Amino acid sequence: METDSPRSPEAEIGHRVEDLWEVAQPQLSPSEKLNSCFEDIPVAAFPRTHPSQVIEIPSDASLADTVETLSKNKILSAPIRNVDAPEDATWIDKYIGIVEFAGIAMWLLHQSDASGNGTAGSAVGSPVANLASRLGSFTFRRTSSGRVETTTDSESDEAASVGGSFFETLTSSEFYKNTKVGNISGSFRWAPFLALQTSDTFLTMLLLLSKYRMKSLPVVDMGGNQIENIITQSSVVHMLAECVGLPWFESWGTKKLCELGLPLMKPYRLVKVNEDQPVLKAFQLMREKGVGGVPVMDTNGTKAIGNISIRDVQYLLSAPKIYKQYRTISAKDFLTAVRHHLQEQHEASPLLHDVITCKRDDVIKEIILKLDSTKIHRIYVVDDKGDTEGVITLRDIISKLVHEPRHYFGDFFDGVVPLPANSTV
Repeated sequence: METDSPRSPEAEIGHRVEDLWEVAQPQLSPSEKLNSCFEDIPVAAFPRTHPSQVIEIPSDASLADTVETLSKNKILSAPIRNVDAPEDATWIDKYIGIVEFAGIAMWLLHQSDASGNGTAGSAVGSPVANLASRLGSFTFRRTSSGRVETTTDSESDEAASVGGSFFETLTSSEFYKNTKVGNISGSFRWAPFLALQTSDTFLTMLLLLSKYRMKSLPVVDMGGNQIENIITQSSVVHMLAECVGLPWFESWGTKKLCELGLPLMKPYRLVKVNEDQPVLKAFQLMREKGVGGVPVMDTNGTKAIGNISIRDVQYLLSAPKIYKQYRTISAKDFLTAVRHHLQEQHEASPLLHDVITCKRDDVIKEIILKLDSTKIHRIYVVDDKGDTEGVITLRDIISKLVHEPRHYFGDFFDGVVPLPANSTV
């Protein structure tokens, strides 16, 4: 009996997994079978991003230019190309880091700490010094598990409040315009550049994007001089969406969230911000708690009225004029102003949608299809009253697809990235 041809390159991967699934050793558990299947597929098989869509940032680009490039191309991060590298340089010498919105935000906040201590060379009253006074000084520390956390000495909402003209002043400053992205490439990541080789496996890629918290992974040929592909959490979830209907996927995708242990976080640990709190509080919390987004809660603190992601810092930096009318910028003000701006510019964005929610009894297949169709990175779990009680991210979903075999990575991470607390390496 003839089967329908694969619908897309991603679906072809699904059919490849299906072929491996059918011949996998029968004594393996479903989880072990999935691991085995993904271990047998090289990263080179992952559908490639069109060469014209692999955006690179030259190391001599300014922060302002970098934010504009990321925003214009609707991407969260991009590799930094060393403009001083020779033309025949291999990828190891050609690329010096990954720049992302989260990194730019963290670096600006880090500079505010230095300015507050009088060590950054910024004059009192400068935009960075003012940011320090608003956010309070903070320090980085590495926990016993290797994770970087921050501590602050100014946590009040008042400290995080800024006037509507503040970011226009910041983004028009010489500091912001003249700082080169190459100068900050190693200051906001544990690793300046972590790339997969085309011979690495899907299992390695999936573990790095989930358990090891990488949001994107450049793919290179050993000895080559260019990036062959960039694989993101979003592209993996899109691949899963294209696998709906295949037996191997249905055996996993029809499980309820609660059966898979989702959401991972207990309700009382959900990181959130109230609608009347300053928007900078949201970015403070993301930085301190190591999360990529927070729900904006109503005045009762029970229902989410919106979501602010780390990538939304772009609207503070690329469109600061939209806040001029506000005396202070609350989380609700931020959502209102950005939505109005997006509608005026006729731009599509997840910020224009209502909060996407689900329930614990929903099956993971439905969540994957929702996340993929709306192009968002997180979905909030609500109870029968509609109260928010958890969040599920792209990383959470990928983490439930595979598990790390004992000693799987060996010395792969030596000197590269810190290990997660529950590593079995």
